[in-house]
Order: sequence, then C-alpha cells, then structure tokens
Amino acid sequence: MSYDYLKHVGKVLCIGRNYMAHIKELNNAKPIEPFFFIKPESAVLKYGEGPILIPKGVLAHHEIELACIIGKQLKDLDPAKFGPQEAIDSIEGYALAIDMTARNVQAVAKKKGLPWTIGKGFDTFLPISPLLSKKQIPDPYNVELNLKVNDEHRQHDVTNLMIFPIHKFLSKMSSIMTLNPGDVILTGTPKGVGIVKPGDIVECWCSVNDAEVQGSRMKFDVEQKPGPYEFKGE
Repeated sequence: MSYDYLKHVGKVLCIGRNYMAHIKELNNAKPIEPFFFIKPESAVLKYGEGPILIPKGVLAHHEIELACIIGKQLKDLDPAKFGPQEAIDSIEGYALAIDMTARNVQAVAKKKGLPWTIGKGFDTFLPISPLLSKKQIPDPYNVELNLKVNDEHRQHDVTNLMIFPIHKFLSKMSSIMTLNPGDVILTGTPKGVGIVKPGDIVECWCSVNDAEVQGSRMKFDVEQKPGPYEFKGE
C-alpha cells in the first residue's frame, strides 16, 4: 500500500453534514446544498508516523470518513451532465480518513460567525490511510466505516447513507475552485462521533460486503500536543 498520492495533494476539502443521523446528534440544521471546508495538508497523519496530538484545553472528536482522491482536473462542471459514472471515472482511488475536530474551538467559532479553520486544522488532525484502489472499493456507496476508541465500537455505518452523492458535491466544488489531481475530498461522517483524549487508542477500518479492505486498518495512540497553544474558551 502506498502514500504516493499525498505527494500531489494541493488541498483537502471536506463535506459538512452529509449524514442525517450525524446532523441530528449535533443538533445542526440539514443543509439545502453541499457545503465544505478546507483542512490544511499539514494536518495529515500517515499511519505509523506518530500519535494523534490533542492540544491543551481542546475537546476533540473523531469523525471517520471515506476520502476520494481526485484523478483528473475538474473545473466548472455542468451538474446536469456530470453524473455518478463521470464522478467515479474522475477518481483515482480512495482512502479512509479521520476528520479530527476540536469541537469546543469550532463551537466558539460558529457562535461568533468565524471560520472553522483552527478547530479543524491542528497538526495530526487528519489521520489517513494509504491509497485504496477502485478494485478494492468498486462502489463508494457500499463501504462500511468503522471506528473504535479503546475497543468501544463507536462508528459503524455504510456510505449509502450520504445525503449528497459524490457527483453532486464534486460539481458544486468545481464551480467554485478547480479540483486538481491529488486533491483529497472527505465525504462526511456518519453518527457516533465522540471524545478522544490523551491516553486513548483510536482504531479504524473499512469493509466491503463484510470483507475488510486491506490497508484500511489503522491504530493510533493519542497524546497531548506539546507547544504553547492552549484553548481557554471565549
């Protein structure tokens, strides 16, 4: 399994609120159309390259997601012509990712009408797997996402529960900013998000038709982030 695809990542775009049960568990409003935010490339954490780091004062949540790796340039797509098969053809492969979120930092930003960048962008806040081929994942809507914290199975749902399908949000994104080969698109998280704190162990994997996808299983220790940053509330 290879991480070569990350050599070309220009941006990481993340779809927000794309699973109904997750929207309900956080008491959010259902979006009318796809919306997304950016995580910096510096948030990437490859499996085997260290722990997830939680900054001081941060209430961190895990969000397991299927990621799509863009295989060709997408720009100003016509949503009437860009359908499900065109979307699959534009994807190089997939990855399993954890969109770590500083929930209390995000909550304060949302309350003030500020961007979510800090709450989503800390170093190590994007654990991600090696590339998973389209042969391994022939149908991105038939992937079972799994995440455990300290052997507690917290997230366990199938990607067919997405509100907005891949072709809908790729066409929307392309009308705003060009998607280039190597860009990483996170497709949203199902229900079951919860707290991750220093001392925990986070494990995740995905399956297709009850068979685990080789290369998707990852296990991370969780530690406190060193350095001067400390979240002290508002």
